[in-house]
Amino acid sequence: MKPVEKLLIKPDAKLALLLTPPFDKTKLELGYIKGYSPGIREIGGQYTHAAAWTIITFASLGDGDRAHEIFAMINPINQTKSNDDLEIYKTEPYAVAADVYSNPQHVGRGGWTWYTGAAGWLHRAALENILGFQKDGEFLTIAPCIPPDWKECEIIYHYKSATYHIMVENPHNVCVGSVKIEADGETLSSNRIKLSDDGQMHRVRIILEDSLVKVAVN
Repeated sequence: MKPVEKLLIKPDAKLALLLTPPFDKTKLELGYIKGYSPGIREIGGQYTHAAAWTIITFASLGDGDRAHEIFAMINPINQTKSNDDLEIYKTEPYAVAADVYSNPQHVGRGGWTWYTGAAGWLHRAALENILGFQKDGEFLTIAPCIPPDWKECEIIYHYKSATYHIMVENPHNVCVGSVKIEADGETLSSNRIKLSDDGQMHRVRIILEDSLVKVAVN
């Protein structure tokens, strides 16, 4: 991921590029995308599907700090905090843009909104990879990869007639670690939570433990 960090992540412009430099002068036949100007969509702009997969990759590597930084950077709500930001982004703050331009004349301008699956991928990146929420049938696993300065975070999950209030605690300031799980006051022997359709409110406490093994030297 070092080349991605060096060449594709542009914090000042709030961009995670698909590629660089734009391959507009190639003799290769690239299909319809060759009709775009350099820095627009797949020709060297931010293609937000790939940006979401970058977040997922950093989380998979255990770097919760970087995963969240990139998520926050491309989150449209953070692209539209002021009138000046709006003049640059020019698209809705409540809809993920499929692409964001890196073209020098339009740096930071959002492209197509609504017409994209990137919103779903960003949602999955936040829920499944940063917060670690993984559902498999009637079982739930929580394996967070969060910034180390997050002391806690929570998820409210409605499962059929039941509600699960899930609190993640991070007392050791880690990104990832083994987890201790308490469900309705009882410590679980595994990291899988059995979901119940019982109309009740269930409280789940996830404690991230420091996974580093400390060896005493005599």
